Amino acid sequence: MTRLRYDRHRAEIVAQTDLLRSHIKGADLSRPVPSCPGWTVNQLLRHLGGAQRWAAEIVRGRASAPPPDDFFRDLSGYAGEDPAELDGWLAEGAGLLADALREAGPDAEMWTPLPENAGRGSTFFARRFAHETVIHRADAALALGVEYVLDEEVALDALDEWLELGSLPVMFEYHPELRELLGPGRTLHFHATDTAPEAQAEWVVDLTGEAIEWRRAHEKSAVALRGPLTELLLTVYRRRPAHRDGIEILGDAELLDFWLDRVSFG
Repeated sequence: MTRLRYDRHRAEIVAQTDLLRSHIKGADLSRPVPSCPGWTVNQLLRHLGGAQRWAAEIVRGRASAPPPDDFFRDLSGYAGEDPAELDGWLAEGAGLLADALREAGPDAEMWTPLPENAGRGSTFFARRFAHETVIHRADAALALGVEYVLDEEVALDALDEWLELGSLPVMFEYHPELRELLGPGRTLHFHATDTAPEAQAEWVVDLTGEAIEWRRAHEKSAVALRGPLTELLLTVYRRRPAHRDGIEILGDAELLDFWLDRVSFG
């Protein structure tokens, strides 16, 4: 049960972007993105490519503070672009970030949006943007109706990272409503049904204490969610609804819905 290494995260930024580029060839980029309300596919692509460039600037300059990010937050000006125009631009952005991470190495220190003891410089950006790209590729695939397949190791690491970030104490400051989740008997179990036992693809989210905790474990919980690994990932990221074919919910479904309504680390 080891998470992916730095070089694998760095490589996945490029690999996932390449897969995304394959999804958009000849596509209608004006289609709305259901999992990112208010965005079109065109805007989603500009957001991701812009965010990768923003992270590359931080890593390359060992920034002590975040540079401006309006250019990938305000997407109102992006419309009517051709997929062929964005193909090379997306590849360039992923390459810039991967190259900056390669030059920096895993121990480089710089600003991150997390407390000092929660995420370290280049290592944080490599992992975060590997999975940022993973999930935004899913957004595009869902919007365009194309098949979305994700490597098992990547999916496991993505779910670990999501739970790790979402359980940081600082998230109570960003999202005070998360405290409403805490209470006696409140535990959730996520169980991937399409992995071998050695993958240990089971997670427990424990809300019974004074903080949100999680662990890889097989434990009886107030509610259990069972389904294919990638589908579990898309569910906890709120990219697909929990109540759908192929997903089994056992126990307190209201607790699951309550948790999904509150959780976020952004």
